[in-house]
Amino acid sequence: MFSDTIVAIATPLGEGGLAVIRISGAQAFAITDQCFQPVGKTSLKPTVAPTHTIQYGKILRDGQVVDEVLLAVLRAPRTFTREDTVEISCHGGLLPTKLVLDTLLAHGARMAEAGEFTKRAFLNGRIDLAQAEAVADLIHSRTELALAAANEQLAGKLSQRINLLRDDLMLTMAHVEAHIDFPDEDISPDTKEDLLARLEKGVVFMDELLRTANEGQLLRRGIRAAIIGRPNAGKSSLLNQLLGRDRAIVSPIAGTTRDTIEETANIRGLPVVFIDTAGLREALDEIEVEGIRRSRESLAQAELILHVLDASEPLTEADKNYLTEFADKKRILVLNKTDLPVKLELPPTTSNQQPATSSVCSLSGQGIEGLKDAIKALVWAGEIKAEMLQVAINSRHQDALNRARGTTRQAADALRADATLELVAMDLRIAANAVGEIVGKTTTEDLLDSIFSTFCIGK
Repeated sequence: MFSDTIVAIATPLGEGGLAVIRISGAQAFAITDQCFQPVGKTSLKPTVAPTHTIQYGKILRDGQVVDEVLLAVLRAPRTFTREDTVEISCHGGLLPTKLVLDTLLAHGARMAEAGEFTKRAFLNGRIDLAQAEAVADLIHSRTELALAAANEQLAGKLSQRINLLRDDLMLTMAHVEAHIDFPDEDISPDTKEDLLARLEKGVVFMDELLRTANEGQLLRRGIRAAIIGRPNAGKSSLLNQLLGRDRAIVSPIAGTTRDTIEETANIRGLPVVFIDTAGLREALDEIEVEGIRRSRESLAQAELILHVLDASEPLTEADKNYLTEFADKKRILVLNKTDLPVKLELPPTTSNQQPATSSVCSLSGQGIEGLKDAIKALVWAGEIKAEMLQVAINSRHQDALNRARGTTRQAADALRADATLELVAMDLRIAANAVGEIVGKTTTEDLLDSIFSTFCIGK
């Protein structure tokens, strides 16, 4: 498969001004030559065109013009995949794009698998595995902070630190194995202290990286925030204000929202998935029963609750029950309708931690900015610094580092207890291999398949 020449549409399908089709592999130029007709005195076929040039012409199929195109000719190794590559810019739209793609397939190219271009870039040494993952993060980023974090990882900032950590573990392992090869020479106390200090330094470094895991996952996938409350408390109006547009139907009729509505908003640089739920009450019909069931399902999955209370009315028994029911959840009490005389009094809490509160008027938008500040403060404590973005790890990195940390600790304990050096070396090798998984120094085919299968076709 690695010797095949692959092709795919690299831009989203649909109507548009342009679409880009990418073909990469040893036969990329020869295949494109067969269906490309240069137009004009200076345009050339890909096989004879200089690298990194644009050629103008037409794509032909069975002698008929398919489309007027521009060809970017990119010769190896100065390409994304480090293979000969042609990128064809044709007119957008499903039909012209499909016909150009079908023409290339008919002349010997193979349809690329999901993420195969990036996989080839990794296998050809153009990028490491952490950088390959950053490509997907870059495409899927929903806020500027997520984009900045992906760009830092793509630039190799995380990889540089991981490689230093792995090199340090490998150096320590080499010292230990050298003493295994010469069993008559015991490790001197000074040497042992140096090795232990190096291992402890590695553990501290791993702890620093592991502390960025929550932030890294938050930047990549966001946080789910369920908006709950009694019917007519103003949940849908609040969602519209947070999104900055009318997404949910707003009506004075109680029970308007019958299903959950999910939308993502950029809250102080963090992606937050807001879920507008059906008002919590005893259902009046089968449709409302299903809506409330879905609301309960969303509540179970939510990491944050915005509990909307009508500040213009006294607390009801239902309000009190919901306040108690969700006391253990991370939540903000949103006191809505503050443009009216306030009649709401919150009961004293029995827990040690007072829930955050925010007063708003979801009709006029008053207090919404303060609510956004409260959301950000609750999900990300402190300032979002540039150095955090450089090393914000994902869940795969977190798993590998946790395994590496555990075996590094084991190696240090065994060395301290004068255990058999073979055991120390084995633990260090496991740790180094786990760290190597992050950048792809130690990988399996299953691991690569699971990572690149999440990519879109054409990337």
